[in-house]
Amino acid sequence: MAGARDRRDRELVMLERIEVRESRIHGRGIFARKRLREGQRIGRFEGDVTKRNGTYVLWLIGEDGSEIGIRGQNLLRYLNHGETPNAEFLEEELYIIRNVQPGSELLIDYGEAWTLQAESG
Repeated sequence: MAGARDRRDRELVMLERIEVRESRIHGRGIFARKRLREGQRIGRFEGDVTKRNGTYVLWLIGEDGSEIGIRGQNLLRYLNHGETPNAEFLEEELYIIRNVQPGSELLIDYGEAWTLQAESG
C-alpha cells in the first residue's frame, strides 16, 4: 500500500508541471502546464519490469548491455514520439532537453528501431 501511495505522491508533484490531454500526434499526450526549462527533471517512468514489448513499454539498456523493459504505470506512459524531441530519458528519469512553453506537448525520440518500423508499416 505504501508503494502505491508513494507513486501517487510523485504523480501529484509531476501534475504541478505536466498534464495528460488529447494529442494531435496520437491518442493522449503529455503537455506542459507551465514553462519547463532545459535540464529540468520531470519525473521517473515507473512500472513493472517486462520482457515483452507492447504499448507503454520503455526499453532501456542495462549496465551489462541487456535490454530492460518497463511497462509504464504512471503519467509518463503517454509520451509521444516527435521528430524534434524536447525531452529525453536518462535511465528512467525524464529531463527537458530544450525549453518548453505552457501548452506544448512533451515529445521524445522513440529510437531508430521504432522509426524504421513506423516507416515500413
